[in-house]
Amino acid sequence: MPLRGTTHSHLVGNEAPYFQTLQALDDWASTPTAKLTGCLPYIPRSDVQASSEQRGKLLVCHDYKGGYTEKPDALAYTFNFWSHCDTFIYFAHNRVTIPPSGWINAAHRQGVKMLGTLIFEHAESEADCLRLLVGRLPQSTSGPARPSPANSLPASSHYARLLANLAYQRGFDGYLLNFEAPLRGGVEQTRALTLWIGLLERELKRLVGEHAQVVWYDSVIINGQLRWQDRLNAFNLPFFLPSTSFFTNYTWPPQYPSLMAQYFLTLDIQQADSKAKQLRDIFVGVDVWGRNQHGGGGLSCYKALTHIDPQFLGLSVALFGQGWSWESEQDKPGWSWDAWWAYERTLWVGPADPADTPDVEDPHPPGHTNSTCAHGPYKPVTSFFALEPPPNPARLALFTSFSPGVGRAWFVEGRNVWDADGAAGWTDLDKTCALGDLLWPRPALAWHDAERAEALPAALPAVTMDDAWLGGSAVRLMLSVSGSAAADAFFRCLWLPVQSLAVTPGMPYILTLVYKEDFAAHGAEGDIGLLVKPLHAPDDDIEVTPLAAECGELAHDWRRLSVRLVLPLPPPTGAPTRDVACAVGLVLGFATEDPTQPLQLGVTLGALAVHPALTPSGAQADARLIWADFARASSPPPPSSASTAGPVTRFAGVLTWEVGEHLGPLASITLAGPDDPKPAWPSGARAPAFAYFNVYVIPHKGEGVALRPEDAAFIGTTGLDGRANRFYVDPACLPRELDNAKGARFYVQGVTDRATVLRWEDCVYVDVSP
Repeated sequence: MPLRGTTHSHLVGNEAPYFQTLQALDDWASTPTAKLTGCLPYIPRSDVQASSEQRGKLLVCHDYKGGYTEKPDALAYTFNFWSHCDTFIYFAHNRVTIPPSGWINAAHRQGVKMLGTLIFEHAESEADCLRLLVGRLPQSTSGPARPSPANSLPASSHYARLLANLAYQRGFDGYLLNFEAPLRGGVEQTRALTLWIGLLERELKRLVGEHAQVVWYDSVIINGQLRWQDRLNAFNLPFFLPSTSFFTNYTWPPQYPSLMAQYFLTLDIQQADSKAKQLRDIFVGVDVWGRNQHGGGGLSCYKALTHIDPQFLGLSVALFGQGWSWESEQDKPGWSWDAWWAYERTLWVGPADPADTPDVEDPHPPGHTNSTCAHGPYKPVTSFFALEPPPNPARLALFTSFSPGVGRAWFVEGRNVWDADGAAGWTDLDKTCALGDLLWPRPALAWHDAERAEALPAALPAVTMDDAWLGGSAVRLMLSVSGSAAADAFFRCLWLPVQSLAVTPGMPYILTLVYKEDFAAHGAEGDIGLLVKPLHAPDDDIEVTPLAAECGELAHDWRRLSVRLVLPLPPPTGAPTRDVACAVGLVLGFATEDPTQPLQLGVTLGALAVHPALTPSGAQADARLIWADFARASSPPPPSSASTAGPVTRFAGVLTWEVGEHLGPLASITLAGPDDPKPAWPSGARAPAFAYFNVYVIPHKGEGVALRPEDAAFIGTTGLDGRANRFYVDPACLPRELDNAKGARFYVQGVTDRATVLRWEDCVYVDVSP
């Protein structure tokens, strides 16, 4: 399998993926644990719209088959609509659920906060719920120094500290608090719990950052009874005040959202609590499975969203169980990943063809109160929320290989280096990246060359796993161009927006696109360029400068196109300069001998990278690997479902390596003397970061036999375990040629966030004897 490295079954001890009890959390804390260095930090999105503070937000709560079910050797559910999402919760029914590192990276890459879950449910959790408040009990006899008449239950910060440390160590941003067990201590226990919530939030903000969140789920009320209210009211308000936000239950009647907004506006929250609360801090629950949900869930979620009205009323939405699109369909005849992707897109962005109106019949019988609402025509989920560009590339370089986090093969610079057996495929959430958030369900094409009278072509995007520049997929765009009798139709030019971007005026950026086209195969000649336009002023072009040295043909018919972008500074107003939301897209010019004939043109997008440009005096640094090491496993792991037992288990172990930077060759040093103001070489070097690493192996064939990295077999890539510069060698991923080998050589190859693969001269190997 290509995406080996570590699965959840290999995460043990201090890297356990979840905890079933608070005692297990104590055991974890008893041994010092290093912070995961393979998790991307959370970088907030730019505030590109002043009105954004008044709009409701989207929280997605991922409850998928109990959690931790993704397998590296099969296609599984992934989430790909991050640009409309503010917060993502990884939910499971363990006491403490920790988001896997791949999910964390997928969210942080798009500027989305990722939360874990702390849950107490059923009677057996009541003791742990009390332990949460009183902390770890001493092993010795202890008591108050002097008796006190006070009888209130104190709140210990012990587990608040441990949970905050856990979030910091694993790289996620807070917790959903789900208390679905009665609190037998009544008001005394609930009062202590509200204190503890405040302790947790403070600890998280201290360790994780000001963006950290504590979300309270509508469950127990102030007397400790488990009574879902379906809205914020006086019975659960004390739990909301110390939290960051509130997540209502799902079974609300249609009048509850407006009733809740009215109730919120009557509160003097500043007097009740020092933290300012906003209407958008209330997330109204919507169950995609439709369990007692207004509108029935599924593709009818828009009926519930219409009442919440996040854009105008200002309430936020907590969408629960969005994996419904996979779980509800996977056992039906004809189901496949492609069928799911079409269904998933319909839920989130709408059908590719606007005429394909989904079947959203009301599930309620005639006369039911929910059946009397007029909800209007179908709307996809994202139509209720603003699109938010990913973090400014000045703070986090944008890199996408147009991967949904799954594939059926693995490509390196356009070459297929590994194929899945049959249709099994692979899943790796760490490889999830932007699919072009302006492409779906169809891009907003416009004529670029003139005010043309003829109809715009139809452009349909698709994820293809048959070809890729890096990883497992690319996005294929098919353009259906109608014939035209216009006098100037022999040459036409289109603007096709691909990806949103937030940029700082006055700052230079480098944009790189890797693509291929098939114009000539369809009787057309053409040219493709990169262009940037303000997202909210699409008639304005932003000047870009092609970088001729960085453009040209690549292997396997791919091409690279690089430009330099500088957004002009606005006139000075005294106010801070706001980042600008832009659209990165293609200018497609094409010519035909007979423009009256229709055309089918194809463009495949392989990678897009955006990063800050160096200043003119800056020096370019390159990334490289310095060394690699191998530590043999103390005991070989049990064979996985895809492995067979054999001598290759001799090579089970852990690869580690070190990365560095280097400057290019220096021709000479010319200094006029000790007072020369010109430095001996330019400074400001900034090397690209690594997106991931590919790992290869080749057997030793005997003394004196030369080994070439080009002949090595690809065995996997990093990203499954959240550890940087580490790869777990699972015997299941090793070729059978190693059975009788005298040894093995492993190669580690870096892939950068600028859509490039390191030359073999900058990569490393390590030799392993049996």
